[in-house]
Amino acid sequence: MTDRRQTPPDANRRSEASRRAILMAAFELVGEVGYARLSIEGIAARAGVGKQTIYRWWPSKGAVLFDAFLSLSEGQEGDAALPDTGDLEADLKEVLRATVAELTDPRFDEPMRALNTEIATDPELAARYAEQLEEPMKELKKTRLRKAQEAGQLPADLDLDVAVDLLWGAVHRRWLYRSGPLTSDYADAVVKTALTGLYAR
Repeated sequence: MTDRRQTPPDANRRSEASRRAILMAAFELVGEVGYARLSIEGIAARAGVGKQTIYRWWPSKGAVLFDAFLSLSEGQEGDAALPDTGDLEADLKEVLRATVAELTDPRFDEPMRALNTEIATDPELAARYAEQLEEPMKELKKTRLRKAQEAGQLPADLDLDVAVDLLWGAVHRRWLYRSGPLTSDYADAVVKTALTGLYAR
């Protein structure tokens, strides 16, 4: 006699599918309607879940959006290291051009601006962002600069935190405040200026 008993549904798999649907819905919606009009209700409707499911996992729409960004980097840890061809200027130009391309990509521009807004007003979210995204990425950047120090391409006493702020901070500020064209040429100019220094020798 054939056993026709059905295998019970996997609750963990169902929960993971719902979580991913929620994160994708948040990312898509904020790009379509803007952060001000983004709502938990809207995310729930797009994801096909109840809003209580979202509140069970996240305290706010900002927290959902942050986790949506984290999910984009899942499985990419091996690709996160900065290039190291031995040519520091060329490597930094490549990375900053990629940063410019990401910041100006219409798919990411509005979600990233929304996340910046939320981080500025939510200390708990800001702490999570620093711990899970900003600091790990900063360490990768410092690792590349430290190798340049060891190779004698940068001063041994260079403050690497300041160097990272000078390079990436310039690009981020221009993007955030829309204070000028954000292009590959601008990224190259930032690298050249930072490596050359502001004073003539």
